[in-house]
Amino acid sequence: MADTTIKVDPAVRDRLQELARDRGLSMRDLLTELAGATPTKEELAARYAETKAYVEEHFLGRPYTDEDERAGEALWAAVASGRIGEIQ
Repeated sequence: MADTTIKVDPAVRDRLQELARDRGLSMRDLLTELAGATPTKEELAARYAETKAYVEEHFLGRPYTDEDERAGEALWAAVASGRIGEIQ
């Protein structure tokens, strides 16, 4: 594999070095890990479509609507704020 140089501000470089050191990785391995774990817009769109289709088929038995999305966002906000349920 051929190496290449990525130019970043010294503060960014130092941060990457610190993150790599904390994880016991080389900077090369850290960047490889970050790149592999960060989905592209297209990957996120595909993941959303697959999840939506699964929810429609296995939970709703009907198309997922904007109202469903708003209700889910409101529920998550209530859970995250501690108004209902418990996050562990």
